[in-house]
Amino acid sequence: MAAIARTTDAVEDGGRRFTITRVLVFSILFIVAGLALALIVLPQVPEGAATTLVFGPSVPNLVVPVAGFTWLAVILYIAGGIVGLLPLPERLQPVKSVWLIVNGALIVLLVLILTAINTNVNFTQTLQSSFRLMTPIAVGAIAGIWCERSGVVNIAIEGMMLTGACIGFTTVTLLAPYMPTQQSALWVGVVMAVLAGGLMAMLHAWISIVFGTNQVVSGTVINILALGLTSFIRREVLLSNQAGRETLQAVQIPVLSDIPIVGEIFFQGKPIYLMMFVLIIATHVIIYFTRWGLRTRAIGENPHAADTLGVKVNRMRWINVTIGGLIAGLGGAWFSLEFIGTFEDNMIGGLGFIALAAAIFGKWTPFGAALGALLFGFSQALNVRFQIASVPIPPQFVQMIPYILTIVILAGVVGRAVAPKASGIPYRKE
Repeated sequence: MAAIARTTDAVEDGGRRFTITRVLVFSILFIVAGLALALIVLPQVPEGAATTLVFGPSVPNLVVPVAGFTWLAVILYIAGGIVGLLPLPERLQPVKSVWLIVNGALIVLLVLILTAINTNVNFTQTLQSSFRLMTPIAVGAIAGIWCERSGVVNIAIEGMMLTGACIGFTTVTLLAPYMPTQQSALWVGVVMAVLAGGLMAMLHAWISIVFGTNQVVSGTVINILALGLTSFIRREVLLSNQAGRETLQAVQIPVLSDIPIVGEIFFQGKPIYLMMFVLIIATHVIIYFTRWGLRTRAIGENPHAADTLGVKVNRMRWINVTIGGLIAGLGGAWFSLEFIGTFEDNMIGGLGFIALAAAIFGKWTPFGAALGALLFGFSQALNVRFQIASVPIPPQFVQMIPYILTIVILAGVVGRAVAPKASGIPYRKE
């Protein structure tokens, strides 16, 4: 028996020694990527080829030798992968993660440089496009954070955004003839979109908080309801009316918008895009630096303890879920009133679920979720970049990038994300 026990311990020790970790997986992937760049990509780079990165009128252009930069990427990828595989001392373990993060960030520049050989690529515009396309994802993720932090799972972000997009545009269509300007009608549409998202959130709160229904089922029902309701409204109201494609006008914040690169990205753009940054900062401040945020986190982690201290758990959940719905409605307004200027069936296209993935990626923190949303936004901007550069890749595969990225990030980068402990559990006062 003692021999069997020693053998079992040895097997378990061996299992722990060869545990497959995310660092191990990504280290191998970067080594493979480095070898692929060296053996497949570099031989196809023309001799003396260069890419010019354009930053704007106030910043000089940067000419990057394609072969030299690719060799730098090869060295960093292979060396970083090898370091990731080495059994470093505990105090040097962070080096592995930092190096892999640097390698991941390098992909952005590498793709831009390789797809613009011997031509110019406007780096600032690419960043602007990435930030602009992250808007609905970031706003949806913030909506999810408000709900999840208070203990209510919200997979109905997609339905709330879709409802907001539909009601907002329908409002503009019906009111435009009676408003002094189209822009004033658009702003009324934004308000109605926000209220529509809040109304759908109240339905979710009513079903899941009052009746204690499974919150995933409740969210799924709302998504299906939104899909059918908006399709009906479009067929009965929108298709029989003349609908223009005017969108909200861009604004510039005086002085700040003149700052090179930073000003162009963060201080000029269309209203909902700029509101996104305000929402991210405001949500962070409220959740981590106010009494309301402290109570929100308490009812999401231990509602019974919060109740004993006098916190009205279910009332706070109602309010937070409604706030999340209002924010999701604003994200829907971005589609129909700021980006496209019309409404189409199922126009959200799954971005509500990607927003939820971004919230999970960010561990339910506003800035972490914003970083995840930016990553998805860049993947969408990459689609546009590939089309401009005529990269010989079927467009269907490029369009799959955001969804593949969702799977890779949740499975490989985030792994097991720990949600607030009471998330998804209805609270009943004892």
